[in-house]
Amino acid sequence: MKLSPETLAILKNFASINESILFRQGNKIRTMKYPAKTILGEAVVPETFPKEFAIYNLNQFLNGYSLLDNPELDFSDEEDRFVILKEGKRKIKYFFCNPEMINSPPDKPLVLPSEDVAFNLSAEHLDKILKARSIYQLPDLSVVGDGSEISLVVHDKENPSSNEYTIVVGDTGNTFTFNLRIENILILKGSYDVTISKSKISRFNNTATDLVYYLPLEPDSDFQE
Repeated sequence: MKLSPETLAILKNFASINESILFRQGNKIRTMKYPAKTILGEAVVPETFPKEFAIYNLNQFLNGYSLLDNPELDFSDEEDRFVILKEGKRKIKYFFCNPEMINSPPDKPLVLPSEDVAFNLSAEHLDKILKARSIYQLPDLSVVGDGSEISLVVHDKENPSSNEYTIVVGDTGNTFTFNLRIENILILKGSYDVTISKSKISRFNNTATDLVYYLPLEPDSDFQE
């Protein structure tokens, strides 16, 4: 089997969340940031992995993969110790690690307790939010509903005199303030359908591929019934 450009992009992103990863048999890959557990990522990819295996240093594996030109992955080792990456006259033998050495997400699927606020976050708006955070050195993203509009506000919620960058992304009849730490928004570039539960958890569904992230909200988030 070979890894598609889509899967490689997802794996590079997942490596920014957790340096290690446990691949399960099948076509679904998952990761979670540890020890804080501030983001869970899940993707269904075109490839079907033939067996379960663990990679301790995913960035190292991907960097080694790039030494070859679109290599084949050979999982035929009967003792499940390693994978062979082959391309022409070149090959890499890469050893797996013991799954017990790494932190991986729990098997139980995560489901939002409720779906109370929803909006689309375009790729352009996501890019501008991250740029505003960098320019102004701001830590927080607040999703604010004033009974009329849904706004995304990049600011320092602990500093009333901080700079702010605001984008209106939708309409609402509700009043709420949902706060996220921007440092936890470790998601792949793209457009997302965002759903937020008043139980203080959010879901980001990529609109172009089967990729979803779950991010917790800050404890001071509020939804007025």
